Amino acid sequence: MFPERFANLPAYAFPRLRALLDAHEPGGPVMHMTIGEPKHAFPDWVHDLVVESVAGFAQYPPNEGTPALRAAIAGFLKRRYGVEVDPETQIMPLNGTREGLYNAAMALIPEQKNGQRPIVLMPNPFYQVYMIGAISVQAEPMFIAATRENGYLPDYTALPAEVLDRVAAAYICSPANPQGSVADRAYWAELIRLAEKHDFQIFADECYSEIYRDTPPPGAMEVAQELGAHPERVVIFHSLSKRSNLPGLRSGFVAGGPESLKQIKQLRAYAGAPLPLPVQHVSQKVWEDEEHVIENRRLYGEKYAVADEVFASIQGYKGPEAGFFLWLPVEDGEEAALKAWRETGVRVLPGAYLSKDVNGDNPGKGYIRVAMVAPKEELREGLIRLRDCIYR
Repeated sequence: MFPERFANLPAYAFPRLRALLDAHEPGGPVMHMTIGEPKHAFPDWVHDLVVESVAGFAQYPPNEGTPALRAAIAGFLKRRYGVEVDPETQIMPLNGTREGLYNAAMALIPEQKNGQRPIVLMPNPFYQVYMIGAISVQAEPMFIAATRENGYLPDYTALPAEVLDRVAAAYICSPANPQGSVADRAYWAELIRLAEKHDFQIFADECYSEIYRDTPPPGAMEVAQELGAHPERVVIFHSLSKRSNLPGLRSGFVAGGPESLKQIKQLRAYAGAPLPLPVQHVSQKVWEDEEHVIENRRLYGEKYAVADEVFASIQGYKGPEAGFFLWLPVEDGEEAALKAWRETGVRVLPGAYLSKDVNGDNPGKGYIRVAMVAPKEELREGLIRLRDCIYR
């Protein structure tokens, strides 16, 4: 009586982690370094904005977002990337990027591509919603390894033409979760040209775009407009969770071509829920402000320096270019995570839990993911405990 398409899903990463660790006593003071939940302070004026707009909970919010919020998002895209978008037809606020990444598949992936079952490309490791989106529309999810050898970014250009002709959409996360790698302009340009040649869309997950060391990561829409690509070619997704330390606000946006946004808005009208008006009001002001983003980035810069110092002598260590995860090489991620828990009390996530076995190989097996969200000195303590447990 239940659909078979979801019957063989593996356990989600965090229940799987609890099954691995919770039967064992921690070997020291418990420190959670698994979930990418920002801990820096969000702007202090957010509280006042929520209070002043609380009456909005008494109204149904507009499906497509308020004009003021859409204008603020368009302003962010102009300041950050130099791209021009029509706030009326090319932007829709989201309840966080996961909603949009899933519903883009539901709204935009066709039943067939060139008379065959469509393929959806995604990096491996990957954010699990990419896979679920593909499965939900009965497309074939295809996992392309993102490894040290290819700069931790999937090489979709190496796929055969007969595969690419079946591709309806390709997910890409830059800056990448979990590795912190960044797609540069050349990478985006090559991927966009490939999508133009084989007529598929790029779903660009850019929710870590504002956390980086020195150079702002380029954006997919930015490069697409520079190349003069088809306006429907790229769909981008952004969030206030990481940029502004507001994961509980559940606020982000999707932007793309007018026809793509028309389809996504239509799906939401039937099967989704717009952001409450107070959330939209707060989101507008937060997208308009950059001072708190600069401060947030400074704090993460200090954490990059801590990680680089702690792991300076560890062979194979590579600090992230962006984002707030460490992707640490180990012999076996599950064994390392269990050892760290039993001997130090530090909880980290085995990389295999973020990846999928393909032809007997799991590109995340030899890694652990460590979230750098704790305060700096607490982070330093946790990283030293990990280093001394796993690498010595």
